[in-house]
Amino acid sequence: MKVNEIRDFTDMELNQKLDELKAELFNLRFQHATNQLDNPQRITDVKRTIARVKTILRERELTV
Repeated sequence: MKVNEIRDFTDMELNQKLDELKAELFNLRFQHATNQLDNPQRITDVKRTIARVKTILRERELTV
């Protein structure tokens, strides 16, 4: 997910997206542990997206 797409979300939508991403990361880690994960790169992508969402939320927090 691109930064510009993330910036278009509202704060509430960002918090929902963050929860979804954390759940997805948990599931990916579980699949990885049980050797069922097809694309290990997806874990890195989800981690980076979580970091992007948190960064945007923090930027908005500081500007208010």
